[in-house]
Amino acid sequence: MTDGAAQPVAADLLTWFASRTRDIPWRSETDSYRIWVCEVMAQQTRIQTVRDRLPDFLSAYPTLESLADSNQDDLLRAWEGLGYYARARNLRRAARKIVECGGTELPTEAADLKLLPGIGRYTAGAVASIAFGRPEPAVDGNARRVLSRLFDIERPTMAVMEDWARMLITQADTGLDGDRPSRAGLLNQALMDLGGEVCTPRSPSCELCPIESHCLAFERGTVAERPPRKQRKPLPHHDIAVAIIRQNGRLFIQRRPDDGLLGGLWEFPGGKVEPGESPEQAVVREVAEETGMQIRLMGALDSVDHAYSHFRITLYAFHAEIESSTTATETFSADQVVGSKRWILPEELDVYAFPTANRKLLVGLGSGATLGRPAL
Repeated sequence: MTDGAAQPVAADLLTWFASRTRDIPWRSETDSYRIWVCEVMAQQTRIQTVRDRLPDFLSAYPTLESLADSNQDDLLRAWEGLGYYARARNLRRAARKIVECGGTELPTEAADLKLLPGIGRYTAGAVASIAFGRPEPAVDGNARRVLSRLFDIERPTMAVMEDWARMLITQADTGLDGDRPSRAGLLNQALMDLGGEVCTPRSPSCELCPIESHCLAFERGTVAERPPRKQRKPLPHHDIAVAIIRQNGRLFIQRRPDDGLLGGLWEFPGGKVEPGESPEQAVVREVAEETGMQIRLMGALDSVDHAYSHFRITLYAFHAEIESSTTATETFSADQVVGSKRWILPEELDVYAFPTANRKLLVGLGSGATLGRPAL
């Protein structure tokens, strides 16, 4: 397809996009900070979830400066349940970097946006085009599918997809004078919406597509083959055992390293059940390795199932007490913090951000006070 042939494609996409409305939280936004937060929150998250969670998050962190000044524990608690917690940590890191360099707003150019923590080519293109009217592509999974079918591309690498998107943007901007912002933001959103609602992975509604007459895959009968589907492997399953350790009416929790899975979140100590182990044996071993505490199990609590993006777990929980310790853990005062470990009151559990599986466990057990009583 030549540049000239692409011009009616861009025009038809923009006409279709202008004729419809979709309840997306940031469609009416003009503030670059809010657009950025929305785009990051929407990655790997259902739009309805973003719609539900966004107001509270922006109420807690209404400006770039407030995000930069945020406490990480509080931020992760506000993000809890949205998953992919590195997104929240990177939002904070990027905001702090901007403020520390004397800035008060996001950079306007995609190349500068990419220099910030957590901002890749898609987010940079989305913010630059939607917030600042820059002629930049923003190719998400939906847009990639539309482009690969529209141009019948067998191997739709990101670089190839961005080249085709840039061509459409150039054609969309044909005739604009130099003082008017690019239509790239509108075109990018049109591609995303078309892929999300019409040009779907399975059973696309080609008869409703505004660019069906331009679609090479439709013309050649290759729609079902574009883009090629990856063979998904079955998700591995792990059994995890954790201990609810009591001492002097308080509970022991620890924070996960920032650079790992679920980084920065708090959890009950424990770990993976190894082959040949029972959950009871695993939790005793894991707690000793992680904390230096030898524990006595006082009874089994609930178990919960949870699926992450790349694996599934069954989480087993046990009430426990300390028998002995190679550290000073058993002598912690009520408010003492040693590194990333804390003793907290049961009613303080809601203050800390926990992984979803841990939170499911807490919900299943009822009130925080329940955790203060061993099952004998």
